[in-house]
Amino acid sequence: MGPHPAVAAIRLAVRRVLHDVLTEHQTGPAPARDAQPPLVLVACSGGADSMALASALAFEARKLPVRAGGITVDHGLQNGSDTRAGEVVGRMTALGLTPAEAVAVTVGREGGPEAAARDARYAALDAAAERHGAAAILLGHTRDDQAETVLLGLARGSGIRSLSGMAAISGASGRYRRPFLQLDRQTVRKACVAQELAVWDDPHNSDPAYTRSRLRHEGLPALEKALGKGVVEALARTAQLSRDDADALDTWAADAETSVRDEAGTLECAKLHGLPPAVRRRVLRRAVIAEGAPAGSLFARHIEEVDRLITGWRGQGAINLPGRVEARRQGGRLVIRQG
Repeated sequence: MGPHPAVAAIRLAVRRVLHDVLTEHQTGPAPARDAQPPLVLVACSGGADSMALASALAFEARKLPVRAGGITVDHGLQNGSDTRAGEVVGRMTALGLTPAEAVAVTVGREGGPEAAARDARYAALDAAAERHGAAAILLGHTRDDQAETVLLGLARGSGIRSLSGMAAISGASGRYRRPFLQLDRQTVRKACVAQELAVWDDPHNSDPAYTRSRLRHEGLPALEKALGKGVVEALARTAQLSRDDADALDTWAADAETSVRDEAGTLECAKLHGLPPAVRRRVLRRAVIAEGAPAGSLFARHIEEVDRLITGWRGQGAINLPGRVEARRQGGRLVIRQG
């Protein structure tokens, strides 16, 4: 008798990702003769999604030339978080993951509590990947998480790139992999029950003080009540369609950028005006980031203000942007520089 259907589903999703990692490893630079198999880490909080992911990674790695390890990040935001992190390390070790370690971080305040915690977490995971020489880090985001991300992007009015949600592969050199984006949260939880995996439910996930928590427990259920079942699947499908469109527009903008600069490399307003708005705004965003504006602090309203120097020129002064970057129109040219 085979494994529970939910267990089979999560293992298949992880197996596909591991095969991709192996293929990339084998087609990359020739490894040294005594080189070890690639190391794949799982980011494990101890919750159902990441414990299911850790279990599937441990199971599938035993059948492949892959080493499997795990990292849990202690954000220090709750009493006893260090104890819980130690428990998660114990669970990962029991599954056969090596290395299995906890990393403590200090969460700042920039961007709000959720964004600050996320930034600290990814910084710790990046450092762990570098320290251990990991080929990839697996993240347990599900289709439900993707739907929530799309709705958050829609509420912020952040544009099509935000609506594209989370990519299956992201980060430096494709470091982060999300095997569960096509699986719903219920399937993942069923896999934990079927395997009798101990899981920890983070109280922050049900705390209405957090935007994503309110969306999860109030917003999405209200949408499903009003529109019927299938909202999560539709939002996840929207993410993929939006990603395809955003990728195409980004490629168009990259190709168009050289055609709207003069011989000195300065952007020409008349040529920019002739571009479709979606392409022009991408060219402007690329140019502003190239001059030192942090991408994470650059919002749609900033680019709209710069765009008005092209489409709504009334003699206005310089536009101040994040990272002490300013944009001004001078003699038919758009000058962007760091002050």
